[in-house]
This record gives sequence, C-alpha cells and structure tokens, in this order.
Amino acid sequence: MFVPPAADALLEARKVLADADPALAAIEAVTPAFDWRVGLGGFPGLLKMVVQQQVSLASAAAIWARVEAGLPDMTPEAVLAHEDAYLLSLGLSRPKARYARAIAEAHVSGTCDFDALPGLSDDEAVAALTAITGIGRWTAEVYLMFTQGRMDMFPGGDVALQEAMRWMDKAEIRPNEKLAYRRAELWRPYRGVAAHLLWACYGAVKRREIAPF
Repeated sequence: MFVPPAADALLEARKVLADADPALAAIEAVTPAFDWRVGLGGFPGLLKMVVQQQVSLASAAAIWARVEAGLPDMTPEAVLAHEDAYLLSLGLSRPKARYARAIAEAHVSGTCDFDALPGLSDDEAVAALTAITGIGRWTAEVYLMFTQGRMDMFPGGDVALQEAMRWMDKAEIRPNEKLAYRRAELWRPYRGVAAHLLWACYGAVKRREIAPF
C-alpha cells in the first residue's frame, strides 16, 4: 500500500507552483486545502476504473458491487476462468468484458506486471498500461496518480481539468488535450499537484464554496 503525499508536501508544492505561474497562483490563493486522491491499486483497481467508465456514478457503483460479489477472488486468473457470458451477467458490456479479459491476460502473460509498475518511470508506466486493449492515456495517468502518488502525472485529457484551466487563463474556450499538456509543462515537477489543485478549485466552484472565475 503506497503512502500518498503528505499535507506538508502538498502545501510546499502549491507554493512552488504559485511562484512559477501567476495565473495558477490566483487559483491557489482561494482554493481550500485538499488531500491526495487515493484509488484501489493493482489489478482490481484498473479493472474497477474500466468497469465504471462512461456510466453514471450510481450505475458505476451498482455494477462494481455486482462484480465484487461475482468475483470474490478478484485476480487475473479468476477473470480468465470465466466465460464472457458470466462477465456480462455481472453487468459488464461486451466491450468492457473484453477489456477485463485483456487486462487479465496482460498481467498473466507478463506484458504488464502490475507489481512492477511502481519501479517504472512515468512514461514507461503509461506505455505499459496503454498497450493493453481498452486502456487509454487518461485511464493510465489517473490510475498511476491515484494508486502510486506520482506527483508529476498530469491527465491532460480530463475535461474538468481543462475547464479549470480555461478559468485560470480567462480563455473563451477550454484547451484541448494537446494544449493542456503543453500548458502544464510550466508546472513540472509538480503537475500532479497542479491537477489536484485545479480539481479542488473546480469542485469548490461547483459547490459554490468559492466564487466563479
């Protein structure tokens, strides 16, 4: 079990980011403190991310509960031991059943060893995950950020991040993925902290805890 970045480390990184980028500093000044987001790691964690994508929060929770009940021993071998029909009976769509099998096969074959991911660089870990059918860059980056505490990981394809970046730069349209990555270069080596800061700002605005930008 990894230890997420501590509160003092996040505070220090926020100060560094604010000093490096005046636009981000304006957001940093009004955004409340936040904890590092922590997700389920290993094979079950990646499977959960895939299972819960592109459905409502309520549906995601219900489907994952069925998967947990249907696969009490949630290992790659357990997934591969069942036919697709069984995975479908747990609420998975056909594509997601295929992706679940692909994730399991990648681990069993050694194509992507989840236990070895923490020892890889950010780019190497993203490459290993995105080589699996059904795993895109956003999924890989968020998984690595939330399960390994990688402080320089930045999921530029995240729409909430893009919208917060639009507020930050007082732009008329939100940046696309390519532009978001380019904009985030200024925030190395704390792009992951910048992402959390932007998410915290986005959430606080939506909850009306702070004024819109």
